[in-house]
Parts: sequence; C-alpha cells; structure tokens
Amino acid sequence: MEAHPGVVFRDGPAGRRPALPGGPDVWEVVRVVGNSPERGDGAVVAAAEWLALTPAQVSAAVDYYAAWRGEVDGWIARVDALAAEAAEVEQARADILR
Repeated sequence: MEAHPGVVFRDGPAGRRPALPGGPDVWEVVRVVGNSPERGDGAVVAAAEWLALTPAQVSAAVDYYAAWRGEVDGWIARVDALAAEAAEVEQARADILR
C-alpha cells in the first residue's frame, strides 16, 4: 500500500483484491478506462466522470494496474468467466421454460 497510495485491499470470498477506499475495485476502474473511447488523460477524466470519482483516484487505480497487471487481469478473467457461466445458466433456464 505504501507503493500505491490511494489503493487499499479488501478481503472477500474470492480472496484479497485491490480497490479504491470507499470505491470500486481496481479491476472495475481499469475496465471502464479501457472501454472509454478517449485515450490518455482523456480516458482518465472520462472514467472519473462515469464512476463519480476524481481523476486522481482513477490514476491511482491505473498506476496500480501498470505495476500489477497480471493480478488485475486475473480478476477481470474471473469476473468474465462468472458472467459467461451465469449467461449459460440463464439461457438454459430460458430454453427449459419455452
């Protein structure tokens, strides 16, 4: 945490994850930044507006991601896998109820 001021760690059922104090997880911020049509500082500002954060908070998350990309990408992969699994279950349910 010393190396990345503005980032804290939360414990949860899936393990310890980096987050912004009182805000979203780092992976969530990174996903918004990456999906922004803006680039550079514009992406930081756009993500800050979208997430109701300050640009400094978004920058803290991006800085953490730059240093620990593999860890954050792992969280993103887990979330994507869970979303895909939920979509499959929902589709199977819809098929059964036809």
